[in-house]
Amino acid sequence: MRVDQPLQRRSLSSAPQRRREAEQPLVMIVDDDASVREALSELILSAGFEPVCFASTRELIDADILDSPGCLILDVRMPGSSGLDLQQHLAKNGNPKPIIFLTGHGDIPMTVQAMKAGAVDFLTKPVRDQTLLDAVIAGIAMDAKRRADAVIVKRNIERVETLTPREREVLHEVARGRLNKQIAFDLGISEVTVKLHRGNVMRKMEAASIGELIRAWETLPAPMRQAYAT
Repeated sequence: MRVDQPLQRRSLSSAPQRRREAEQPLVMIVDDDASVREALSELILSAGFEPVCFASTRELIDADILDSPGCLILDVRMPGSSGLDLQQHLAKNGNPKPIIFLTGHGDIPMTVQAMKAGAVDFLTKPVRDQTLLDAVIAGIAMDAKRRADAVIVKRNIERVETLTPREREVLHEVARGRLNKQIAFDLGISEVTVKLHRGNVMRKMEAASIGELIRAWETLPAPMRQAYAT
């Protein structure tokens, strides 16, 4: 596999340094033109970000770094799989990595396809440095938010899994906006018992208020919420 110099420097670093670097966002550049890769790499470095360059989408996939924080700058037309092919591949595998397309051969249908699939931007060469950097900053911010949201979802899933079946029923009813007496009637239990279960739910979900509990409920995957509804 041919790898450009920025990635070579990373691969030669010590393990602790690699772990530190892995926490920093990467700007993954994929373009079959070496001069474009070099220019983009220098621009990204000048803005304080870390570039990693590849000559093809296959090289990027083989490098196994797509789960790292950051964003992608992709050429559209390259030998082998195109940038649009990679976008589809990532979407199919549940990796909504922010993508900035940068191409000299774009057209309106291609732009529409890329943007509908969630691209950060679709830019044509030559592009103003600041325009590209603005897109990179936006892409990194999008990825950071997605990762933060994923941590919250994972945490709430782990917490809800500690609930008993009855507590999950109560949680679902509370999220529907039902009052204690309504929940008691629906579940065939006393209102005192509902209050006890609700207190346990609040404690296990680490929610300080009903509003916070409902927000935690809404972060759960839809299939999980639907399962509790039944």
